[in-house]
Amino acid sequence: MSHKSSKAVILIPARFSSSRFPGKPLSKINQKPMIRWVYEGAVQSGFEAFVVTDSQEIEQAVKEFGGSVIRVDDDVESGSERIYLAYERHLKDDSNYSYIINLQGDEPLIKGKLLQELVQFQENSGAFDITTIVKSSTEPFEHSDPNVVKAHFCPENGRCLSFSRAAIPCNRDGDSEFEFFRHIGIYCYSVAAIEKFSTLAPSTLEKVEKLEQLRALENGMSIGAIEIKDKLQSVDTPEDILKVEGLLNG
Repeated sequence: MSHKSSKAVILIPARFSSSRFPGKPLSKINQKPMIRWVYEGAVQSGFEAFVVTDSQEIEQAVKEFGGSVIRVDDDVESGSERIYLAYERHLKDDSNYSYIINLQGDEPLIKGKLLQELVQFQENSGAFDITTIVKSSTEPFEHSDPNVVKAHFCPENGRCLSFSRAAIPCNRDGDSEFEFFRHIGIYCYSVAAIEKFSTLAPSTLEKVEKLEQLRALENGMSIGAIEIKDKLQSVDTPEDILKVEGLLNG
């Protein structure tokens, strides 16, 4: 560990079961399992990284390419709860981390530099319990798509006021150049914040929207974000694999 930064640890939740795309973390992108793309992007940051899984197949695959893995078999409500259990059981007593990054296992285009910037933003601002990532868009079909999570984001101060699958903010006047912010589901928690989050029950809005970040906001926690220009493409369906390969090979 001496060559790695101890400021943050990256935990990558990866489940084999998925209603829309079973076995998603092991799906091949340019002949390489997706979870390997994510892991290799994470370790570029210089932070220590672990895949956190409840799957024997995923654990074996990660070990085969030389990655680090933590098994957490508990039935939990969210990826953040799974990574907290990994931290509490396997890392807390032997580490001195300030931040814990929850990096979804379906972000194969992630780059280490972006994760460094996220930690730096949270450290420099000192204002947020949790930080995340947003990206500007003007695509009407994305604004209306419930699979695209939108953020009420204030570029002036980096604060996120809310998140929704609904079309927020409402384009009341129908402006042709209407801009909104897509949410990219990567989170950096202070250690105190993830410890608090782990004690909270699923909240009212979270249960309706199926967005765990609303639990934090409903309980008075603050969320900030950095705006990125990077081309990221999360994988929710098998069709998304082709999109990722197009970006990689284009």
